[in-house]
Amino acid sequence: MSTLQIDRLLDTVIRQDCSDLHISVGRKPTVRLNGKLRELQTKVLDPDDTVALMKSVTPEKNQQELQEKGGTDFGFGYGDQARFRVSIFRQKGHVSMVLRLIPSRLLTFEQIGLPAIVQELVRRPRGLFVVTGPTGSGKTTTLATMVDYINNNFDRHIVTVEDPIEYYHGHKKSVVNQREVGADVPTFAEALRRVLRSDPDVILVGEMRDLETMEAAIRAAETGHLVFGTLHTTGAAGTITRIIDAFPTNQQAQVRVQLSTSLLCVLSQQLLARNDRPGRVAAYEFLVVTPAISNLIRENKTFRIDSAIQTGRKFGMQLLDDHLWTLYSQGVISAEEMIDKSKDPGELTERVHRSGGLVGRAELDQKSEEEA
Repeated sequence: MSTLQIDRLLDTVIRQDCSDLHISVGRKPTVRLNGKLRELQTKVLDPDDTVALMKSVTPEKNQQELQEKGGTDFGFGYGDQARFRVSIFRQKGHVSMVLRLIPSRLLTFEQIGLPAIVQELVRRPRGLFVVTGPTGSGKTTTLATMVDYINNNFDRHIVTVEDPIEYYHGHKKSVVNQREVGADVPTFAEALRRVLRSDPDVILVGEMRDLETMEAAIRAAETGHLVFGTLHTTGAAGTITRIIDAFPTNQQAQVRVQLSTSLLCVLSQQLLARNDRPGRVAAYEFLVVTPAISNLIRENKTFRIDSAIQTGRKFGMQLLDDHLWTLYSQGVISAEEMIDKSKDPGELTERVHRSGGLVGRAELDQKSEEEA
């Protein structure tokens, strides 16, 4: 296979608006479209094919890293159409690749359905704004949308630290500097240590993956910067617990105090397949840190946060399961999809049954009765 082939595969991904392309020995190239895997109608790949495809897009230094460490990640621009984030790894002695499409078009708050209050929160001069959710839940797109909104509307110095850089931001009303871990700076923690000397207003930390990075992000938020960070957690209360638990026991009381004053909000999201038309839709859990929630964090009562979110609707707060139920009630998502992604599947299954709907076993039984 020549470089022409990878171009044809990438063109297909862009044209069909797939999220990922999987290249693996013993299988046809496979795309993920609306959350589901689909094989492309080309040949089954042999080991030489995957190596040739890998070499056609991978920089020399990443090929070397693959040899030495068995895996490598990087991003590249595909003409002016799109960017791809690439993960290459060895398995069973062969080379596999996954290419994630990063659209070149930045979206608006309305297009991705973010809660309206987010626009007010990103105007704040300081605080920690955490976006969480499992891999592939659209955190990068949400963060890019918020950075673009600030860039369009306010004069700020925005510094992002990413691994790798995904969405490219040009200078608009703000000055935007994007630093890539591995290329521009060795680690997230190192980048955050140095960033405070570069007169930033807004700092985006691609991933708060270790204690050092979390400490630096909290410190930056305390010292008068707006800091965006991501974690792979589900749910707002769980995110706060996860941050606190990352610290040694003797520091946890102090971190609770720091978080209670510096945390602005937690946006937790899931990406779901739509039922009404092709495409996907995001469901959000949203926690805004009010004085009452600040007290719960300080007093180590995070278990009470979910009920505080329910009573905090006037501040724009919502629980994930409530948003999922709204999307299901509007016919946007199926009952199965709602229950698969929910925090309390039992409760939502009950709600479906109470409202006269069927889900899971009951639905299958009814279908087989009808067919009989």
